[in-house]
Amino acid sequence: MTAGARPGAAGSSPDADDGARTASAGWWAAWLSLAASGGTVLCCALPALLVSLGLGAALAGLVSAAPALVWVSEYKGPVFAVAAGLLAAAGALQWRLRTAPCPIDPVLRQACLRTRRWSRWVWLLAVVLFCLGALFAFVAPLWMGGEAG
Repeated sequence: MTAGARPGAAGSSPDADDGARTASAGWWAAWLSLAASGGTVLCCALPALLVSLGLGAALAGLVSAAPALVWVSEYKGPVFAVAAGLLAAAGALQWRLRTAPCPIDPVLRQACLRTRRWSRWVWLLAVVLFCLGALFAFVAPLWMGGEAG
């Protein structure tokens, strides 16, 4: 590739920007997984936490302000299935990108490595939130003698 040429521009190799595109996909997958697992926390862990702290009125206010939380709680099985699928896809991308090459330029290399670290931490946070939501949605009701689903 010539100096000043853009990846994917005429005269550059056809696969020149594949690494950037794949890294961007890993970054987006990590954030989508965090959003999906955050939904699982909102449907199950947050209401249980508010009630256990004696903040039932705050929960009622939250549900009246965001009535979609009731829908998410009613369909928690599919919500958790979608979140698990997104987490699995993001985890697979994180694993695939762990050895992806970074640019040779020192500044770009540091940015690449920093983005890779952030993506990994965001994904791990999403997994923790997903597990916390699953604990309150499916395991805690069994401990209390109720139904988990």
